[in-house]
Amino acid sequence: MNYQYALEYIHGTYKFGSKLGLENITDLLKLMENPQKNLKVIHVAGTNGKGSTCNFIHSILKEAGYKVGLYTSPYLEEFTERIQINGINIPKKELGDITSFVKEKVDIMVREGKNHPTEFEIVTAIAFEYFKRESVDFLVLEVGMGGRFDATNVVNSLVSVITSIDYDHMDYLGDTLDKIAYEKAGIIKENSIAVIYPQAVEAMKVIEEVCKKRNTKLIKAPIENIKIINQTEEGQSFEVVINDEIQNIFISMLGDHQIKNSTLALSVIKVLEDEYHISISKKALNEGFRKAIWPGRFEVIRKNPTFVIDGAHNVAGMNALKEGIEKFFKDKNIILGIGILADKDEKMLDIIIPLANKVVITKPNNPRALEVEKLGKKIEKYKKEIWIKENIKDAVDTSLSIANERDVIVFAGSLYMIGEVRSILKIKG
Repeated sequence: MNYQYALEYIHGTYKFGSKLGLENITDLLKLMENPQKNLKVIHVAGTNGKGSTCNFIHSILKEAGYKVGLYTSPYLEEFTERIQINGINIPKKELGDITSFVKEKVDIMVREGKNHPTEFEIVTAIAFEYFKRESVDFLVLEVGMGGRFDATNVVNSLVSVITSIDYDHMDYLGDTLDKIAYEKAGIIKENSIAVIYPQAVEAMKVIEEVCKKRNTKLIKAPIENIKIINQTEEGQSFEVVINDEIQNIFISMLGDHQIKNSTLALSVIKVLEDEYHISISKKALNEGFRKAIWPGRFEVIRKNPTFVIDGAHNVAGMNALKEGIEKFFKDKNIILGIGILADKDEKMLDIIIPLANKVVITKPNNPRALEVEKLGKKIEKYKKEIWIKENIKDAVDTSLSIANERDVIVFAGSLYMIGEVRSILKIKG
């Protein structure tokens, strides 16, 4: 199976929907002789910050000399981004070969009268098989949705990590923080270790109860011990006290939330050192943090005018984006490019639209995208200058045409949109 046919097959399974549950993925992996069984996994769930936290951990372990798999979703520009080893995407030939192998097993399941696996289940199976074949030392594994019934939750992890929890995917995960936290905490294993971003009281209570029930050691990231030293558009330096030791850290990612995400990642690294005796030098730690870059997360991709893309797509994400704009671009005219999915909380518009002087409305390339006319109606009440451009390239061109060199253009609202924005701007140079 060549790469293009593999993508057509994978994306063609979108019609089987999104089903939470482990029966399908368990049956599929069993036919594949359980490639996930002997992988050393750092498993990461949460609402916001999963990708960034995964990237910090992956970067540090890579700098320490290990062969490290990374599985994330969604992708920004190219599908192969989702499956990486040491920062290198899965080769297209390998993707084609493994997809063909997985398809054979899916066909067996269907012939046996079992449900057809979903797209996410198939991609997860492909990833596990690739990481097994490549004999990675570690796999940093991002949950797709929730945790308890997510297809990734078939692993026995070294560490279970939970990032910031907020309201998202409420039709699947529940409409209260404690319900959502219970789903996220589903990745926590018996007699293991969980590293947790400090949560709201109702969410933290649920996680603590799950850890106690499963006899799991609970470690909270010490974000209250952070002292910010310097913040510029080039990066951020801070110190944090962890295990009674002061750590001085520099990260290239921007925003207070990334300082907190990196502190969570640091807590995970300390667990790997202290509990599993994994060797990570001070140099590897510092270089890993410095080199960690997560595209599409408050990413400045050009200057004159400054152009920022951010994957914020829920209330918490928009609050983080707002903080970043107010910190780094205070007193600048903001031109906002926005497109969202139809099932997203409209409260995020209340957070971000007031910051903008002008708004360019567009539509993410996703079947769940909100039509531009409908989004336009929702934004009218803010009394901003509005341009409606359904095509994302037209939206980018419009934003550049109405900006001067001192303005800041920010595109946000959906990861399915900003990946295309990033590609367009790379072509423009």
